[in-house]
Amino acid sequence: MIKKPWKFALLLASTTMTLPLSAAPAAAYGGAYQGTQDRAQIETQADPQAAPLYKNANADVDARVEDLLSRMTLEEKVAQTMTIWQQKSEIFDAKNEFDGQKFAEKFPHGIGQFTRPGDDKGPASPRVSAWRDEEGTVRLVNAVQKHAMENTRLGIPVLMHEEGLHGYAAINATSFPQAIAIASSWDPSLVKQINATIAGQIRARGVSLALSPVVDVARDPRWGRIEETFGEDPYLAGEMGVAAVQGLQGESKDGKLPDGHVFATLKHMTGHGQPESGTNVGPANISQRTLREYFFPPFEQVVKRTNIAAVMASYNEIDGVPSHANKWLLGDVLRGEWGFKGMVVSDYFAIDEMVTRHKIAANNAEAAILALNAGVDTDLPNGASYEFLVKLVREGKVKESAVDMAVRRMLRLKFNAGLFENPYGDAQKAKAASHDPAAVQLALLAAEKSVVLLKNDGILPLSMPAKGAKKPNIAIVGPSANVARLGGYYGIPIKKVSLLEGMREKIGDRANIIFAQGVKITEDDDWYGDEVKLADPAENHKLIAEAVEKAKNADKIILTLGDTEQTSREGWAENHLGDRPSLELVGEQQALFDALKALGKPIIVVLVNGRPPAIEKISKEANAIVESWYLGEQGGNALANILFGDVNPAGKLPVTFARSAGQLPYFYNHKPTARRGYLFADSSPLYPFGFGLSYTNFDIGAPILSADNIAKDGKVTVTVTVKNTGQRDGDEVVQLYVRDKISSVTRSVMDLKAFQRVSIKAGESKQVNFILGPEAFQMWDINMNRVVEAGEFDIMVGNSSANVKMVTLNVK
Repeated sequence: MIKKPWKFALLLASTTMTLPLSAAPAAAYGGAYQGTQDRAQIETQADPQAAPLYKNANADVDARVEDLLSRMTLEEKVAQTMTIWQQKSEIFDAKNEFDGQKFAEKFPHGIGQFTRPGDDKGPASPRVSAWRDEEGTVRLVNAVQKHAMENTRLGIPVLMHEEGLHGYAAINATSFPQAIAIASSWDPSLVKQINATIAGQIRARGVSLALSPVVDVARDPRWGRIEETFGEDPYLAGEMGVAAVQGLQGESKDGKLPDGHVFATLKHMTGHGQPESGTNVGPANISQRTLREYFFPPFEQVVKRTNIAAVMASYNEIDGVPSHANKWLLGDVLRGEWGFKGMVVSDYFAIDEMVTRHKIAANNAEAAILALNAGVDTDLPNGASYEFLVKLVREGKVKESAVDMAVRRMLRLKFNAGLFENPYGDAQKAKAASHDPAAVQLALLAAEKSVVLLKNDGILPLSMPAKGAKKPNIAIVGPSANVARLGGYYGIPIKKVSLLEGMREKIGDRANIIFAQGVKITEDDDWYGDEVKLADPAENHKLIAEAVEKAKNADKIILTLGDTEQTSREGWAENHLGDRPSLELVGEQQALFDALKALGKPIIVVLVNGRPPAIEKISKEANAIVESWYLGEQGGNALANILFGDVNPAGKLPVTFARSAGQLPYFYNHKPTARRGYLFADSSPLYPFGFGLSYTNFDIGAPILSADNIAKDGKVTVTVTVKNTGQRDGDEVVQLYVRDKISSVTRSVMDLKAFQRVSIKAGESKQVNFILGPEAFQMWDINMNRVVEAGEFDIMVGNSSANVKMVTLNVK
């Protein structure tokens, strides 16, 4: 009995197509190749009426992959591992449109991927090089695909990929809150909905792969990329990551990509979020135990709970081995232990950097050997290392079977994306998706849910002045008052709303709005720009004096402080830095606060930033502090709704606020011997993980267990009653932490194991139930085996890591 008849059929169909033949001139690879006959010539001997199996949309995907692979020359295989980005201008005509003849000359065997078709000519700021709009992007995508399908020997479509971290990074796409902001919502269902919207906008333009989400656990806020993450906790990052992938990829049990969705890329595997000295790409001096306890879990959760299509390796090294050469990381753990079946993609230029940075390869050819053997399937963004694979195979330095495996994964993804049937975008659908009012409303809702109230002496919410009453004077001051900051990997939304615009729209003519710049932080705020220059201090002091003069008659001052997209960002090169050794506010911002405080007016501070800042003095002296992070295109409207109480803030911090950089690394789930204290300094956090205030009050009762004792493989239900004891409806985030009281190896003082955001009307109560199974109590023992040890576990429930009530569970 033939268990897989497609394999038998494939064997018959491919008997005349299995010779290792070349379709490329041998001289192009530095020497003669001793093949017997051109594979394309062999194929002409087959039945011309027989349609290839790989073109049968109803055939098994694995059968299609094997059929196509059997027909491919070595050159065609290697082409599938490569990508176009910086070479874009070489395949365009004088009008910046796709030129098929130029493409055919440069890429005669086709290409695997096309990097960011929406960014026009390659890596450049939209302020420097105009990006393509919906029509321009679709026109380019469709031209590339038409050429690939009709003018290459086998008609293999191209995989297009784009950035989609908190919105499609393109012209006219909706901009949602940055990842660190949306993590503050503690609402996975919202994350799923946002990413489904992002996916629809990307897919309509003919793109099938998004480089998102980021589930790096961020344990050092000096690192500029902390804004791209879901924070410092592995459980929270895992839940948010799972939701993001489900939103991007949609629901599919057979691996096929549903309409309106894109395949996701899980980033960055791993240890990226705690680099040496807090600098991007720095070594991750992390033990295997720390990797498994804190950095692996969100990746493992996404791999095991979703059909994630791709995983991106990280730039850093672990124990002397860069991730792109790490067979243990990408092979034993990712594919072996977790069972990942998808494609591993390189981070941009990361394979090349094993030559230029890590110094473990003498040249790009050697780097290609290391990466391919480690299991990296495709070389982003230019293929500058994998272009040597043909030569390396022929020299016997790389096995063709290793190339075949990488190509299988690429082809499987293309088949599952439906690209062989329809690789094209639709300009009208793309425009409709970009201009969808529902997307704008979702951006507003997301921004509202992401705001964290850190301090409030009662000044908030503001009262809306009555019509006809005396108009109050409200001063809106600061470097981010009149600009909507979006955060890194931003696109260009159709409209974006600053705090000043949102407040003016909210208040209308009921109050006098006084605006003052206060200070400038940097001369420019272009995230893509390389050089970063602080604003002139002398000019800033003039702006401070002007702001003080304007605010003298104000009844209240709303002051924005924080970052620009340049002062906290990905530092991707020595000439493009983004990490900082200090957490203090940049430039003259503290001086601005001090000068306004001296007026004796109430001050509401709105933080607009990508990292948790050190603001101890401001925390003591401000009347209220609102953490907004980067809220996306609707940030100004969301803040106005929050400040006037139309929306009750309920966000919680996904990271700890340290008092100074001297406390770093600082995270809540530390080991028992950490945090002993310092001379002459408070060792507690300024604001703890999970913290956030509301305009109402909640009482979270003591946790009640369904059983005091459970077996190691058992489950327990934890029940708590939450009552809204205030006068306003609101949301509360109930958080459950676990502590192993006595263990064979040291464990964290507490670990988040469950959470739920609940909406409760004023005066009402709700019962919240959490079911904890073995995974909540597991640990890695002395022999690095994952086990549940018998003993007592403290179950802690509250509204932050610093405010919990406890009950003890006995695990036998």
